[in-house]
Amino acid sequence: MQNKLSFHQSSVSLEIIGLPDYSNNENKDQISIISQWKLTIINKPLIEGKIEHLGPIMNAFYIYSNLLIKNEIPLYESKLIDIKADNLHIHNIVLKSTKPNVKPLILKIGNSLLSDTINCFDQLNESPKVIIKKTDLSNNMTKKFRFGLNKKFKFLNFIMPPFIAICSLILFSSSFIYFYNPFENIEKKELINSE
Repeated sequence: MQNKLSFHQSSVSLEIIGLPDYSNNENKDQISIISQWKLTIINKPLIEGKIEHLGPIMNAFYIYSNLLIKNEIPLYESKLIDIKADNLHIHNIVLKSTKPNVKPLILKIGNSLLSDTINCFDQLNESPKVIIKKTDLSNNMTKKFRFGLNKKFKFLNFIMPPFIAICSLILFSSSFIYFYNPFENIEKKELINSE
């Protein structure tokens, strides 16, 4: 019997259907062999597919939202999904079927539905009960996007240690201000001079 797991965020629901991989001694409640997934967005048609569709669709949403955050041109196009901004609040999603003679599904969603969908994908990625091969989800990232991430991490790895060291030094040295009392030193000097 197949397992079903659901991830919900406000008006979006993501359902994962599959089996555990018993050859890896997985728990019977886990899913690592995904046979089907369903994405339900309120007042929109049901979106469903196989595991080979899930990775590219998740990547498309992540890359598109990253472009929005960076204030770059919000446009993502692939063989399976296109996402582009209609305006600041409306996003056009075109889902292309891999089956012949099936028209593409066109959706218009707002910022809240986009955010809820990404939140469901985040829940799936963080769930200990679903094991997804990370290579399936990262292969479809554009080179520019991957290079941008690597550049940021290299910069952070270069800057963070000195920054932490300087902050620690300032914090440590500023704590001595509370222990140093200049009036005590003046009184001691006066006592020594008077003798």
